[in-house]
Amino acid sequence: MNKVFLIGNLTRDPELSETNSGVPVCRFAIAVNRRFSSQDAERQTDFFNVTAWRNLAETVAKYTKKGNKVAVTGSIQIRNYEDNAGQKRTFVDIVADDVEFLTPKGSGSSDDGDFAPAPRKKPTLEAFDDDSDIPF
Repeated sequence: MNKVFLIGNLTRDPELSETNSGVPVCRFAIAVNRRFSSQDAERQTDFFNVTAWRNLAETVAKYTKKGNKVAVTGSIQIRNYEDNAGQKRTFVDIVADDVEFLTPKGSGSSDDGDFAPAPRKKPTLEAFDDDSDIPF
């Protein structure tokens, strides 16, 4: 099974484009902190290239920008190619199945159509004094 789950921050604004056949594709990169620090107490960071397709691509491009925190669920795709100098290269990409926006509205996200989590209401307790229905 090829399944990956990453939480990180966008390192650049998403780039939305279309294939020759008109299918939307969005490419972006995220920085993910490792769980443990190195010996010199510095946290290591890994950088992942992510590709989203179709409606997900359009949604990511519309609602995220550099610095936003996202959760990406998808699969790892590895491609091998030969560069102009004849060197063999390997490209690792995350193909997104789902992207959840974790940056709340008003914290630096885009001005039009910000993601906003559902507002939370504090429960209110009301006094209830009706001892007449208690059978004992």
